[in-house]
Amino acid sequence: MMDREDGGGGGGGGPTATPRPRKGIGLRTWLVVSESGQSRVEEVGKHVIMRRTGLPARDLRVLDPLLSYPSSILGRERAIVINLEHIKAIVTAKEVLMLYSTNPLVVQFVQDLQHRISSLQALSTQQAGERDEMEREDKAEANLSGPSQHTPRRRASISSNERKDDAPETSVVAGPKVLAFEFRALESCLESACRCLDSETRTLEEEAYPALDELTTKISTLNLERVRQIKSRLVAINGRVQKVRDEIEHLLDDDNDMAEMYLTEKLNASKEEVSDEDDDRSENNSQNFTSFKPNVEELEMLLEAYFAQIDGILQKLSDMSEYVDDTEDCINIMLDDTQNQLLQMGVLLSTANMILNAGIVVVGLFGMNIHITLFDAPTIKFWQTTCGTIGGCLALYLIAVGWGKKKIMLST
Repeated sequence: MMDREDGGGGGGGGPTATPRPRKGIGLRTWLVVSESGQSRVEEVGKHVIMRRTGLPARDLRVLDPLLSYPSSILGRERAIVINLEHIKAIVTAKEVLMLYSTNPLVVQFVQDLQHRISSLQALSTQQAGERDEMEREDKAEANLSGPSQHTPRRRASISSNERKDDAPETSVVAGPKVLAFEFRALESCLESACRCLDSETRTLEEEAYPALDELTTKISTLNLERVRQIKSRLVAINGRVQKVRDEIEHLLDDDNDMAEMYLTEKLNASKEEVSDEDDDRSENNSQNFTSFKPNVEELEMLLEAYFAQIDGILQKLSDMSEYVDDTEDCINIMLDDTQNQLLQMGVLLSTANMILNAGIVVVGLFGMNIHITLFDAPTIKFWQTTCGTIGGCLALYLIAVGWGKKKIMLST
């Protein structure tokens, strides 16, 4: 439909209409969630996204679903690139962009993100209304009581906005502090990734422990194959969780990386620089930019909460891995014991075969065509010789077995 419209728009004939479909090359469908919680679908190209977010092309490759990149959270000048499990998003100070997908996990994440943004936006609006109402009351009291009481009230309002705890009047507006938009989006991404990994871990636990217990009771090809598949899944999930944990730990260890993620404060700082005089801006622009170091305690607390959660998931996987290793050791011990029993049986059979051959040698000697006086003896002599040969063989066998047990070569 787009090709027809492009072709019909060219009035110069066939040769001028042929290159028009190239305009659609590189276009992708993006899902955009604004700071108000509303979502829309846009079809734009890579260069438009680069100009819109200020990201280089190498950062956009991290979001390509056809390429395999490890989990990463990259803080840039105007955006945050998030690649966590099923979440591949670009977070700016005003919106969240992600490739359109029908994956149920992505759909659930978008719904959670919209709900979180909308609820916190309503809370922020309520707190702003309370502050406006407080300021109107201050102005009304100032007009009634005169300028002498206006100054302390004004100072209390200012100290409340700066979050100082010098006086009890500063905590006028109660309620939780509203996070910046980029941190709300980052929190939704971390929560969705942790929830996905935790769900897979619980599912694997429900399958792994019964299968391992069944393998210890009955070693069979079917049980061994089940445990092999479970171990493969365990190794894969453990690697994914470890990558997410390492990425969060890397952010916590570097304050500069966390400072880069304060997009709203950087945007407000840039607006203040633009509003300054031209001379001051030209002299102090680079100095103000390099000296921009926000208080990263807020983001650090957020990351530490999800670091503890992902570390708990990693601990579950570590316990499961240790249980698998213990089961393997138990299976190896059982197999070694069975192998030892087979070896002992082989030793006993070899000993019996050797004694039987000794008895056959005696029978062969008496079967030779040589006449001796024993052949002329009564029949009782024949049975005495036969029983003596058999008894001797049994005695030799028991002596051999007893010697083996005495030397701890055979188990009792």
